[in-house]
Amino acid sequence: MKRLSILGSTGSIGVNALRIVSQFPERFEVISLSAGLNTKLLKQQILQFRPKIVSVLNKELSETLRRELSHIPVEIVHGVEGLIQVATHPEVDQVVSAIVGAVGLIPTLSAIKTGKPIALANKETLVMAGKIVMEEAKQKHVQILPVDSEHSAIFQALLGHRKEDVHRLILTASGGPFLNFPASRLQEVTVKEALNHPRWEMGKKITIDSASLMNKGLEVIEAHWLFNIPTDKIVILIHPQSVVHSMVEYVDGSMVAQMGIPDMKIPISYALSFPERLPLNLPRLDLSRNEALHFFQPDPERFPCLKLAYQAIEIGETMPAVLNAANEIAVNAFLEGSLKFTEIPLFLQRVMGEYEMKALHTVEDILKADHWARERSKAILERRKVC
Repeated sequence: MKRLSILGSTGSIGVNALRIVSQFPERFEVISLSAGLNTKLLKQQILQFRPKIVSVLNKELSETLRRELSHIPVEIVHGVEGLIQVATHPEVDQVVSAIVGAVGLIPTLSAIKTGKPIALANKETLVMAGKIVMEEAKQKHVQILPVDSEHSAIFQALLGHRKEDVHRLILTASGGPFLNFPASRLQEVTVKEALNHPRWEMGKKITIDSASLMNKGLEVIEAHWLFNIPTDKIVILIHPQSVVHSMVEYVDGSMVAQMGIPDMKIPISYALSFPERLPLNLPRLDLSRNEALHFFQPDPERFPCLKLAYQAIEIGETMPAVLNAANEIAVNAFLEGSLKFTEIPLFLQRVMGEYEMKALHTVEDILKADHWARERSKAILERRKVC
C-alpha cells in the first residue's frame, strides 16, 4: 500500500491521480490533499478518500471548510505553511506535485528535503530551481518521476540505455489550437479559441501555454535538469496526432519512442507504480486504424515563446524564474482580456529585457526574482490601462 500526498488535487492531474487511486484502492491510500479555491470539489474528495490533512488557499476558506466538515476527522490548514504540512506529512510515501505555477516550488522542495519521492507534474519547480532541486534530490537519494507525458516518454525511452549514448532528446508538441490558423488571425484570437485544445484536456493556464508553445519551452528547461542533458541536445517537433509522446535519438542513429493514446492517466499511473505498470481500463492505441503520423519543426515566427525559453535557460541563473513569473501574469492577463494573444511574447521579452541579472545561490534568490517579475509585470499592465 502506497500512501500519497496530492498537491493540486482539484486540477486535471490531481483529479486523474485520484481516479487511479479509486481504480486501485488496494494499492494506494490518500493521506493528504491540497487545493486552491475549488473547495466544492475538494470537499467531495475529502468525503470519498478521507485524508488526514488538507490545505486550501487561505484562512477564510479553511474556516469555512472546517465548519462544513465538522463531523469528519480531518485537519484543515492553509497557505504556504499548509502546503508544506501536506507535502511533508510523516505518513506519506510519495508526493504527487500537481499544483500549477510557481506556488508548487516550496512544498515540492520541502518534500524532497524530508526524503519523499516525487511524482512531478509541476514543471515550474525545475524551471525555476532546477539546479537546487536536483542537487537536493541527489543528496537525499530522492527519486523524481516525471508525470508530464513528454518527460515520462523520455524517461521510458532512456531506460536500459547509457546516457553517454544519447544524441538528443525530441519533445513532441501537438501544436495547439492555432497550428493551422492564418498568421493574420492570431492577433484577434479569443480566449475561447485558445482554450479549445485539439488533443488534451488540461487546465486553463497550461492550455494557453500549449497554444503559444510556451509549455514546450518550459519543458525544454525541465528536461535539461531532469535528465542532465544540454539544451542544445533537446529539440521540439510538432506532432499533431499526439501519438508519439516523445523520443530519444542515440548516437548510432537508433530512435526510441514512447507511444500511446493521449490520456494523462497513463503517465500518472506509471509515476505512481514505477517500476510496475498498472492495468488501466483505457482504449488501446490501434495503429492500423490510426491516421498517418506527421512530424515537422515549429515555426519560430508563429511560436516566438519558444525562443524566449531557450534564451532564458541559456542566460541561466534566475532568468528562467523571471520568464516563468512573467508568463503566469501574461497568461492571466490574456484570460482576463487585457492582453492579446500575440502580445504575450512581446510582454515576456520586455520583462526579461528590464531584469537586472542576479546570480542564483539559494531559493531566496529565486523567490526574489519571481517577486520582481510579478511586480514589474503588474506595473506594466497597470500602465497600459492608464494609457
